[in-house]
Amino acid sequence: MATIPLGSLTSAQGDLIRETEPARLAELDEDALLDLHARVRRARNKYVGLYRRQGAARVVAKGARGKARPANRQNAERAEVFELALARVSKRIDVVARAAAAELKAERLAAAAAVKAGTGPDSSGDAASGTGTAAASTRRRATKTTGGKKRDASSQSAGARRQAKRDAR
Repeated sequence: MATIPLGSLTSAQGDLIRETEPARLAELDEDALLDLHARVRRARNKYVGLYRRQGAARVVAKGARGKARPANRQNAERAEVFELALARVSKRIDVVARAAAAELKAERLAAAAAVKAGTGPDSSGDAASGTGTAAASTRRRATKTTGGKKRDASSQSAGARRQAKRDAR
C-alpha cells in the first residue's frame, strides 16, 4: 500500500506525525512518550474504524469488496501512517523503559549491597543501632550435603510443606 503524502494530512495530524520523528522522540521522557503513544493510538484506531465501517458500507453499495476498496484507499493509507508512527513511539518507549528498569535494578542492588555490607559476622557493628556488637543469629546455617542437588531440593521442599502446614493452623 502506498504511503499517504504528509501534505494530505490535516495540520493537526501532520503535527502528530512529526512528533514521532526520532529526534523529537529522543527529547521526551517516559511519561511524555506514554502520552504521545496514547494520542497516536487513538488516531490510528480512528482511521482503522473508519476504514472498516465505510468499507463495509461501500461493499453493499458497490456489490463487491474489490470494487469498494479503491474508494476507501485514503482511510487505509492514513491508518497505515499512524500505525508506523505508533510503532516508532512504541519502540522508543521500550528503549526508555528498559533503561529505567536497568537503572532501578542497579539502585536496588547497590542498596542491598550496602545493607548487606553492614551486617553479618565480619561487620564491626550494627549499622542501624550503632552498637559495637552484632546480634547472634539463632538460625541454623544451611549446609551443603554430599547427597546431591535432588536430595537437597527434596529436603527444602519438605521444610516448605511443614511450614505451610503450620501456617494453615
